[in-house]
Amino acid sequence: MSKNLVIVESPAKAKTIERYLGSDFKVLSSIGHIRSIPKKTKDGTPPVDIKNNFKTQYEVDPEKKKVIAELKKAVKAASTVWLATDEDREGEAIAWHLCEVLKLDPKTTKRIVFHEITKSAIEKAVENPRTVDMNLVEAQQARQILDRIVGFELSPVVWQKVPGGKSAGRVQSPAVRLLVEREREITAFEGSSQFKVSALFYKDKDEFKAELKQRFDTEKAASEFLESLKNATFTVSDISKSPSTRNPGAPFTTSTLQQEANSKLGFGSKATMTAAQKLYQAGKITYMRTDSVNLSGQAIASASDHIKRLYGPEYLTVRKFKNKNQSAQEAHEAIRPTDVTLETASDNEYDQKLYDLIRRRTLASQMSPARLENTTISIAVEYEKGKAQNPIFEAKGQTVVFDGFLRVYGTSKEEILPALAANDAVAASELSARQVFAKPPARYTEGSLVKKLEELGIGRPSTYATIIDTVQTRGYVERGEGEGEPREVIVLRLSQPQARGVSRALGGGAEVLDSLQNEAEGQAPPEVEVVSRDVEIERTGSTKGKLVPTPSGELIADFLSDHFEQIVDYAFTANVEEEFDAIADAKLARNAMLKNFYTPFHELIEKSGGIDRSTVGAHREVGADPKTKKPIFARFGRFGPMLQLGSQDSDEKPQFAPLPSGAKIETVTLEQALEAFKLPRLVGQTPDGQDIRANVGRFGPFIQIGTKTKTSKPLYVSLKEDDPRDITLEKALELYEAKLKSEAEKNIADFGDGIKVLNGRYGAYITDGKKNAKIPKDVKPTDVTHERAKTLLEEAPTRKARGGAKRRKTS
Repeated sequence: MSKNLVIVESPAKAKTIERYLGSDFKVLSSIGHIRSIPKKTKDGTPPVDIKNNFKTQYEVDPEKKKVIAELKKAVKAASTVWLATDEDREGEAIAWHLCEVLKLDPKTTKRIVFHEITKSAIEKAVENPRTVDMNLVEAQQARQILDRIVGFELSPVVWQKVPGGKSAGRVQSPAVRLLVEREREITAFEGSSQFKVSALFYKDKDEFKAELKQRFDTEKAASEFLESLKNATFTVSDISKSPSTRNPGAPFTTSTLQQEANSKLGFGSKATMTAAQKLYQAGKITYMRTDSVNLSGQAIASASDHIKRLYGPEYLTVRKFKNKNQSAQEAHEAIRPTDVTLETASDNEYDQKLYDLIRRRTLASQMSPARLENTTISIAVEYEKGKAQNPIFEAKGQTVVFDGFLRVYGTSKEEILPALAANDAVAASELSARQVFAKPPARYTEGSLVKKLEELGIGRPSTYATIIDTVQTRGYVERGEGEGEPREVIVLRLSQPQARGVSRALGGGAEVLDSLQNEAEGQAPPEVEVVSRDVEIERTGSTKGKLVPTPSGELIADFLSDHFEQIVDYAFTANVEEEFDAIADAKLARNAMLKNFYTPFHELIEKSGGIDRSTVGAHREVGADPKTKKPIFARFGRFGPMLQLGSQDSDEKPQFAPLPSGAKIETVTLEQALEAFKLPRLVGQTPDGQDIRANVGRFGPFIQIGTKTKTSKPLYVSLKEDDPRDITLEKALELYEAKLKSEAEKNIADFGDGIKVLNGRYGAYITDGKKNAKIPKDVKPTDVTHERAKTLLEEAPTRKARGGAKRRKTS
């Protein structure tokens, strides 16, 4: 039996560590957190007893009881227990919970931490153990308790006062507010356009592009300018060259890794952290939750040797980066490979892509700057009357003199210009003016949102991915997929841009010779339109890969801003994070911090009873139905924004319809609203004569096949891509057939009295339509008899409504 027991939180991490420790060590895993704050306690006391100094009760998670039993048995057999959970606050809290459950003394139990899972790092940690840091534990507890209090006290208010409200979180809510504010900036943006003049010049056989420095506010001005160039000549007036350098970025922190993985690889924050955690647990990279840009001396030396050997000494520039974040710990390291010479770290495509990004960024941080040369060629316009003062075209080029760190990370697009000299004449083969539009503020991506949260001091390395995942899970934010809306763009082109004199000087061409021949013979040149006008289509406002707040997100952000300002206030949220840091540094008492937050927060909760639900959310009268003369309202309902035909005060029940796609409560028109109330519509019939109707319900658009009778129920099929207003019979029948096939595969057995054995999302189960029952693991679903099914249903507990608290039904 091993004398030493090492407990970590991850099975993958346990396997890696066990390879480096001798036979005297046994490594087991707690598989994450083992205890949590329960929703209710057995003795009826509050799980977080606010009146009793925030005394908190914890319960072992039911699925961890077997794990705990195995750990207790191993602890008894070991002479020394080592707690090797992660080095952050969450890891420290897990170590403390293990002490509590396994009856270990946190003051004497050996606690080891390491930034990387390598043999040398593990051995060094074992040589330098410490005990559980209760300051870090209390900082984690403060965050957990605060989030629990906010969730349990604020969410019921949201359910009662906000139509369709789900919940509200302390850190997620400011993130939603950021996205809502940006969306409104985009909506309020007043677009404008100008005309940008471009030219394609040539000298001998070399072509190059240039742009006019001046832009025109109107199409007329742009057209007149192009027309003025018909007989103009173009001369190089100036050539300027200037050197520049580009320096590499610092090694990755958690934030910059998420930003760069999103930008370069298209990874979301959650996917990035999942891949990074696997690489860390396999011993391939250092710890992935860090706000430090520091590299150890050993890591710098290893990278330096590799750079000199692979690229040469001229590519090496040793750097030590400084942390901008005051709370970052210099003792921690940036995210880097544990062995920078290792190029392949995983068989998994996504993990390998992330590893390659981390490795190249680490190497680049110790490499020489790239040296570039920038060239600007100015081209003057000369008319028959003389040189113009203002119109100057500029061609910009860039060449890489020395690639430096660009050899391994990043790119530099070279624009090579032809060798020209001052006073050289050049000719234009193309001259055009294109309408360009002012750009509204850009929507946030996951990467740019992480950057903004970090700038504001909201969240920490361990929470960014969770914040972004939570706001999407709750339905307050969506990851956009729209390609944008079409927009007309005016393009003006000069039909004959070549100046006759310049063409002669450059040798001319067939077109010019023909013109000269016509002139010699006394013939008038053919009439040609000087400036042509085309209209092209481009797309604008793409939401693909961007984070877009939903109507529910806008509603919750407004509600919290109006009634719970501190919850969405950026400075307040950042200050709370700083207070967690102060607790971790033993500069602030946990309970004092909790009390300072809770007292004013709870006062707002107590005042919330006076909030009038009818005032929450936008509500406006769109117009009246021409046929019935009933008013049509756009408002928020339980399931989001909707249209209402008729008043709720009327004896006749109002009709409801969802807002048309892309419309908002503030902007929906009467025409759009009338179109929405044309549903349900009869699409056609099935081969056996059942009616197919298209409609929109509270869960979205659908088709209904058949009607409800005493012996049968209609079949419903959700429409994910098709519009119920124009779906064809052919497509409806296709969806119907697919649904029938799916239902057939779902049904394992149907006993005829409402009791069925079905294939569900989590495996086979028994149901009578009101109650569900699990099938024992030792019983095949196909072997379940009618009697056994009835028995299992009788023994099954009654299903409870989700949420833990009763929600008032409101529309």
